Amino acid sequence: MTTMKPNMRMYQTEEDYWRIRPFLREVFLRNDRRQRTWEVARWDYWRWPGVEGWGDGPLEEQVAIWEMPDGRIASVLNTEGRGEAHLQVHPDFRTQELECEMLDVAEQRLTVDKEGERWSVAVWADSQDVLRHEILEARGYERRGDPEHQHRLFLDGPIAEVPVTAGFTIRSLGDVDELPARSWFSWKAFNPDAPEEDYATLGWEWYLEIQHCPLYRRDLDLVVVAPNGDLASFTTVWFDDVARCAYIEPVGTYPPYQRRGLARAVMHEALHRVRRLGATVAFVGGYSVAANALYDAVMGPAYAHSERWLKVMP
Repeated sequence: MTTMKPNMRMYQTEEDYWRIRPFLREVFLRNDRRQRTWEVARWDYWRWPGVEGWGDGPLEEQVAIWEMPDGRIASVLNTEGRGEAHLQVHPDFRTQELECEMLDVAEQRLTVDKEGERWSVAVWADSQDVLRHEILEARGYERRGDPEHQHRLFLDGPIAEVPVTAGFTIRSLGDVDELPARSWFSWKAFNPDAPEEDYATLGWEWYLEIQHCPLYRRDLDLVVVAPNGDLASFTTVWFDDVARCAYIEPVGTYPPYQRRGLARAVMHEALHRVRRLGATVAFVGGYSVAANALYDAVMGPAYAHSERWLKVMP
């Protein structure tokens, strides 16, 4: 633990994006590949479809960086959707003072959300992070909402062979001509009751931003094709060859094809593919009962939980 104090500045240029990526890798590995901070894949995903495609930026207003005098990054604070704050802290530089300063910035400078007529900010914390819990409680935060169930599977053992339902096939996503269909079936899987005009406003071009992510590989963007050609189920896997980990996000099934074991089959295919590439551990996170039942079956029970703490500002 160092006694030098890091200095805060806001995100400035594209160079900061590329400096934060190895910082997140280093912290992830130092935390024994426990998801106390983001993986590089999640940072990329937020940057490209999140900021560039869905308007979750600009980065210059939504990311703060704390640097040591020698230029090393000590911590990063970023949003992910309105009113959400994520603290990425290097264990070598972590102090109560630093965490409090990051929360000050989250509450005063980052985008916050409306809770009725009052502003609110939500902070995420590992369920075992005693220091952050104590800080959040002292500052008036309360646990609110469902936690993220974090599932982790080490790939040094056997992976089940799960055949896909007869008549369906698993393959990699096609070229750009298939992106409108991939976008539509993905949106409908997660928004089954939303009016179709909502999708018309969104369009399909946001999927091009996903393919801009540095870790994106089309051979790991998997679809289950129904006999009639529908993209019935899907998953995208993000393989980080430096950390030798795979992050599965998203997993979904078009509603008419649910309860046929398609998501389970495509996830197992994904695990086989990333292990052949050299991955030694895979991750997936879920919030709903249905999602976590699937992930329990494929990856085993959650090894950790990330909890949402909310503060309604006076």
